[in-house]
Parts: sequence; structure tokens; C-alpha cells
Amino acid sequence: MEIGPGLSPLNPYREDIVFLRGLFNEQAVENRSAHLGRMPNLLSGAWVSLDQNDIRVGKTMDQVLVQRIGHRTAVPSLVLGIEPTELRLEDGLSMIYGSSISWKSATKPATKEIYPVRAFDMIVGDAKGRELDRSILDYILADAKRLRLTVGGADKQKLDEYLESIRDIEKRIDRASKEQRLEGWQPSLSQPNMKRPADDLPQNVPEHMRLILDLIVLAFQMDKTRIATCMLNNDLSQMNFGFLDGVQGSLHLDLTHNGRDPELEAMYLKTNQFHVQQCAYLLKRLKAIDEGGQSLLDNSLLMFCSNLFDGDKHQADQMPIVLAGRGGGSLQTGRILDYLDQGDENRRACSLYLSLMDRMGVEVPRFGDTDRRLANI
Repeated sequence: MEIGPGLSPLNPYREDIVFLRGLFNEQAVENRSAHLGRMPNLLSGAWVSLDQNDIRVGKTMDQVLVQRIGHRTAVPSLVLGIEPTELRLEDGLSMIYGSSISWKSATKPATKEIYPVRAFDMIVGDAKGRELDRSILDYILADAKRLRLTVGGADKQKLDEYLESIRDIEKRIDRASKEQRLEGWQPSLSQPNMKRPADDLPQNVPEHMRLILDLIVLAFQMDKTRIATCMLNNDLSQMNFGFLDGVQGSLHLDLTHNGRDPELEAMYLKTNQFHVQQCAYLLKRLKAIDEGGQSLLDNSLLMFCSNLFDGDKHQADQMPIVLAGRGGGSLQTGRILDYLDQGDENRRACSLYLSLMDRMGVEVPRFGDTDRRLANI
């Protein structure tokens, strides 16, 4: 396997990864919104509504897993990010689309946590805090049920969604209050091995990203969750990468739309390498953790991907995807799999998602735009 400059930080992990070429989401290619019609369906392959009064995509792969196996851990899933969820409009569409890759339903994105301290508290928790949370929830639930008797049909639907989110929190608190483990296996860590982060939001971008990734490692190592999504940057990101050597005066959005200007392209490469460095950092951390003869990386499946192949051209007809980890021995790594010339039906990203869900013990007959599993994976 030869790795180009964009993925060069993954060179030490060539035997731990699979590079997939040519997969795509058809609904993203066909959507006329070059950004927001191609971002929120990254993990669902669903059509993105272009009606600003009807925010609608589709339930994502991670949330299908949450629905089936999320009850096995104290935290059903972690949905993490670096930049906040934006509520402004861009090209007449809500930037909720550009801020969310995890969707609980077609109309409801999963809440993305960007504060490391809040993610830490969700993972670690404590019995006293759970008792307080439960008492507050009991009060809110009783109040909401009384309110339901007095509102009309449309408001009842909104209230029911609210009650559903409360019940989800209730279940999480109950799960966190008791261990539900298979006899004979214990996670390699029972207490956190990192300090509780500061209460404020980190202002140093690399530090912020590393903290978020450390929390994913902590959650996996403590077996507090088995499902996590992380957005390193929002779509149409306004983040300034001036903290990187040689990158000056341009926002990430400007660097991706570089018009093939050599100077801007050189800076854009540095931002790509920076993102890949974060992936390499996560692999390094997971690979260093022993779980009884196998590393945590060996027992995990990670997917590192983007919705666009070429940001300047808004090219969505193939998605850059890297898989890492061996999924407990279910994935052969150290390979390049090229699907580009195998016909559209054989190169759907949702076929990959079906195959990955199978390895998590969740078999569904169809997902997104296909009922086929990905060949050779």
C-alpha cells in the first residue's frame, strides 16, 4: 500500500487500515445543493429536503445501531464535535444540515456535544448526580403529562417528541446505575485515567480535538458506549487554520474553494493532513490499549470519511473512506478496495454501512438506497 501526501500521517498504520475507493451516495450526487444537500446524508444516503420549512434527511447508521444495541451500555452513543450547531441559513437552507452527521430520525438530528467536560461527565457520571437528575426528570415528566391533556393535536406531537427524549434520558440514567456485563469479560478500565476537563470550551483547536478523541478512547476503554460519531469540522466551516505552519489568512471554507491556486492548494493540503493526523492519533491511542492479547483497535471498527471527494468542484460522485481496526477479527486490513468501475449498484456507501452494522450484530434487510452488502469487505 502506497499512501499519498494527504493521508501521509497514516503511514505507520498501513497494516491497520482499508482504503475504499469509489463509493458514493446517489442522493447526494443528485441534490442540487452542493454543500447542505450532500453533508447531512453522509451516514444515511437519504434525500435532503430543500424546503427550508421542512428539515428532513434520514436516520443515520449510528442511530440504527443505537436503537438496537444502545441499551447494552450506560451511554447509548456519543455524538461529538468541535464547532457548535449553527442555526443560520446558507443558500436558503438551515445550517443544521451542515452541523449534523448523526440523525435520530428523518427530522431530528442527534444533539452534538462540543464541550469536553460535559462529554466527560456523561461518560463517567456518579450515583449522587444520577439521583438528582432522576428526581428532576420525574418532576418534568409529571408536569409534561399534565400539560398534554390541555394542548391541541399539533402541539401534542411536539410534546410527545419531548417526552420521548426525556424517556431516553431516564433509560440512560437507569442503565448507568447498574452494571450489565457478560460474565467472564470486563473492560480494561473501571475508573477514568484522565482528569476532568475544564468547564469552559477549549480555545486551542488542536487541544480541543485531542480532548474529544481522548474521550472517545475513554468511553470505549471503560465500555461506557460502543458507538461514537465525531465531526472535526462543520460543513462550510468558518474555522481559521492559522495555527498551522504555512497556513495564513484563509478560513477552511476558502481553502477548500481554492480555484486550483497553487498557494491555496498547498495550505489546503496542510489542513487535510491535520485532519488525518487526528485520525492517526486516535488509532495510536486505541492500538496501545491491551484487551487480553488484542488491542482495543483490533476490537474496534473506525470509519474516517468525507462527504466530498473534491471540495473545490463539490464532487460527491465518490467519497474518500478509510476503515481502521479489525472489528474483533471480522475485517482484513492492509488492503485497498477499488469499486470505482464496478457499476453504481456495487459501489453504494450504504452497502458498506450494511456490512458494518452486520459486524456489530445488527442485521437489517435494507438501509438507505440499497439492500446489498458491500462485496469483498
